[in-house]
Amino acid sequence: MQSWYSSMAASQRRTFWGCFLGWVLDAMDVQIFAFVIPTLITIWGMTKAQAGVIGTSALVASAVGGVAAGLLADRIGRVSVLKISILWFSLFTGLSAFTQDFHQLLITRSLQGVGFGGEWAAGAVLIGEVVNKEIRGRAVGSVQSGWPVGYAMAGLAYWILYTFLPETTAWRLLFLVGILPGLLVIWMRRNIKESDAFEATSRFRETNGMLGTFKLIFSPGIFRLTALASMMAAGALGGNYTILTWLVTYLRQTQSLSVSLTSVFLAVNIFGSFCGYIGMAYMSDGLGRRKTFALSAAGATITVLIYTQLHLPLVALLILGFPLGLFQSGIVSGMGACFTELFPAHIRGTAGGFSYNFGRGIGALVPAAVGLTSTSMGLAPSIGIWAASSYILVFIVAIFLPETRNKELEVHV
Repeated sequence: MQSWYSSMAASQRRTFWGCFLGWVLDAMDVQIFAFVIPTLITIWGMTKAQAGVIGTSALVASAVGGVAAGLLADRIGRVSVLKISILWFSLFTGLSAFTQDFHQLLITRSLQGVGFGGEWAAGAVLIGEVVNKEIRGRAVGSVQSGWPVGYAMAGLAYWILYTFLPETTAWRLLFLVGILPGLLVIWMRRNIKESDAFEATSRFRETNGMLGTFKLIFSPGIFRLTALASMMAAGALGGNYTILTWLVTYLRQTQSLSVSLTSVFLAVNIFGSFCGYIGMAYMSDGLGRRKTFALSAAGATITVLIYTQLHLPLVALLILGFPLGLFQSGIVSGMGACFTELFPAHIRGTAGGFSYNFGRGIGALVPAAVGLTSTSMGLAPSIGIWAASSYILVFIVAIFLPETRNKELEVHV
């Protein structure tokens, strides 16, 4: 029996790997900040609330960048926007290495977020349009499995640099590693072509401006889909970013783990995350998008509450790191395919980019809320309550979301 990957043509496979690597490197650059939070708290005297503000600011900026990238993806092409986004977030991650205080880092990380948001808006639509409908969930979900791979690369760089160098030097070099993703654009220029769906909407672009395109996502028949997709993204990413932003600090400070032990715990969580992206991608094509969202949300809610609200021995926390990653990423796995299928071709980038990134902007408030409430509630209870609330929202939205599995994407307006 032919596998879903081998069923793709050579051009589809190149697009798959271009989008996958873009997501890998995007994740690596984003997650570097989570690793340096404990260092900056020590050497700069940065508070947890300030760390939460930086994390949230980058995510809010990514929402703005993602909306803009979605509009541009429908105007100048998915591939062009993807390349610009990768170069952008690489540049500002590297510049973060030269910051001297909270305010400077706030600026560079916020600007990095603009490119971070643009990468998903263009890449998810591109791969969703290029592959066949029968394998869309697996292909798009597998592209998004690049996130834990990038997270692992950031973790590996963290372990190497922090093991052999003093923290006062290691954190700067860790940010400098974030320049490397820009090299991917050289390969993409020669190997990735635009999707047929984008090319087929040229007549629409000739007669409609960007503002007119943007207004269509709020038009009758489309607005309900935009609202549901936005709420889905808000819940999924609010919970996901809470774990991604605060897990290192939780392990280092609340559990008093060393750098090496923290890396081990993160490795288990990251492996679970990778399995979640792949496993839920298969489930999305098998059971459907709605059921996969609901099951993932229920699992994530239960797991994060057990992980953070119960006083468990370290061995139990280590083991629970796997399902924690599995479910938190399983929710995100199906969104790229679902959002591609929800909207028509001529507004697909705009609608998908807006929904995902407006939701990201709302979800981005959650890590900051954790930082603020941790001063009175404690870090672990704050993580659990805010993340669980986000996942409950996902479960509710899944009840009302249309099922889009195996939907044929139109290529003409």
